[in-house]
Amino acid sequence: MKHMRSPLRGWFSNTRSDILSGLVVALALIPEAIGFSVIAGVDPKVGLYASVVIACVIAFAGGRPAMISAATAATAVLMTDLVRDHGVQYLLAATILMGIFQILAGLLKLGRLMRFVSQSVMTGFVNALAILIFLAQLPQLVDVSAATYGLVALGLAIIYGFPRLTRAVPSPLVAIAVLTALTAALRLDVRTVADLGQLPSALPSFGFPDVPMTLETLQILLPVSLTLATVGLLESLLTAQIVDDMTDTPSSKNRECVGQGVANMASAAFGGMGGCAMIGQSVINVSSGGRGRLSTLTAGVFLLVLLVVLQDLLAIVPVAALTAVMVMVSINTFS
Repeated sequence: MKHMRSPLRGWFSNTRSDILSGLVVALALIPEAIGFSVIAGVDPKVGLYASVVIACVIAFAGGRPAMISAATAATAVLMTDLVRDHGVQYLLAATILMGIFQILAGLLKLGRLMRFVSQSVMTGFVNALAILIFLAQLPQLVDVSAATYGLVALGLAIIYGFPRLTRAVPSPLVAIAVLTALTAALRLDVRTVADLGQLPSALPSFGFPDVPMTLETLQILLPVSLTLATVGLLESLLTAQIVDDMTDTPSSKNRECVGQGVANMASAAFGGMGGCAMIGQSVINVSSGGRGRLSTLTAGVFLLVLLVVLQDLLAIVPVAALTAVMVMVSINTFS
């Protein structure tokens, strides 16, 4: 019985905080997934479906509990040329091949190479990412109404002030709820999630990429897939190490390699792009109290519920609320 209870304890030892932190992450994933879809040159649903599937699969298959994986900028920038020249079906095929390479890396135990990464490299990686996360928020703060600045300021005040009252509920979740209610009640003229792009309203469907199974196709896919697999694993393993340090707990880097590969193959099978671990979302999760696999699964499942069931509610969430959360992430990420 002891062996049976141990895995369950890993899932449900922090249930309340994991669920609440997962809700925060799901909301914060939306603008990023849409933005990364635009970078890759695909429909927003390709990034959103990827984030749902990757988060759900990695919750079971990954080696680092509480780490968030989804569609990312690091992989999106590598897809642009392939999508432009050959279309989205080739991207899905490249993502499956990307997953195969990552699984092989895990089976070859390449994850152990992380022990040779110096602390200075980790610090540089984290600080550069913190700066990039902050810079990515600047377009949301240029040529906008005074109400937007007011909402961002109020959001940050709630995020940093609410924990002084209670830590029972993650302050970013409170900030998003309060700013959404305020925007709706006062009918403020600010950008909302509905303005970011067309949101999908149906479940993703299972299928295989429609590409010719030829040597020429393989020659097109191979260099892109290998690059995607390498960049995805590097960011995932570095992020895993950061979450290890934040939570003072170990993780299996080789299992993470395999998990990333399985998650990417599943994403492509449901019409999603490739992705990897996200340091920003992982920091949001851990900062909000997430510690177990349930937090990652909650993020993926709730994102799907938001897209399919609660789309009308999601549409009125002000972008300023999500900007405030991401500014918090950049501050908390800086080392």
